[in-house]
Amino acid sequence: MDEAIDRTLHAVGPRLKRLRRQRDITLAALAEQTGISTSTLSRLEAGLRHPTLEQLLPLARAYGVSLDELVDAPPTRDPRINLRPIPCTDGSVILPLTRRPGGIQAYKFVLPAGHDDTEPDLRTHEGHDWVYVLNGTLRLVLGEHDLTLKPGEAAEFDTRTPHWFGATSAGPVEFLSLIGRQGERAHVRAAPRHRPDE
Repeated sequence: MDEAIDRTLHAVGPRLKRLRRQRDITLAALAEQTGISTSTLSRLEAGLRHPTLEQLLPLARAYGVSLDELVDAPPTRDPRINLRPIPCTDGSVILPLTRRPGGIQAYKFVLPAGHDDTEPDLRTHEGHDWVYVLNGTLRLVLGEHDLTLKPGEAAEFDTRTPHWFGATSAGPVEFLSLIGRQGERAHVRAAPRHRPDE
């Protein structure tokens, strides 16, 4: 692992501990909210374990902060989003597309090519997710459904439903994800239709 990345990930632990104490949340309450075990949360805070993307996302939601804030990305007044990629140990990369804390958070995921026989590790957490595939083929396991989404296709679901994302053997996949808290959904509006007599 790159030394700078290792330093960045190692610094996340103390930041997680500080956020939890500032919000006066117990490890048990945080575990219930995020679906991450108390022992794993304790190891993350102590710096004994590097966080994964699947752990950072629910933690960012629980604390109402962006991933940038968890990894201490420098603030900027420039309206353009600083696309600082966050590499994960499984080879995937996440690019945060929003900076504001709370509300719906937008991310771009880049997953490396996978294996079609990969056994999915289904997870659940509070929230609502909307995904849109940009390139490649996304495998989405949602409860009992094993789906493949092509470029231009989207899916929307309650994240309390067991779910898993992955690429297929066809190659890497890039997709956008809008993630909100429970009951908070991304609303996509279409242009109104013109009546024939207009």
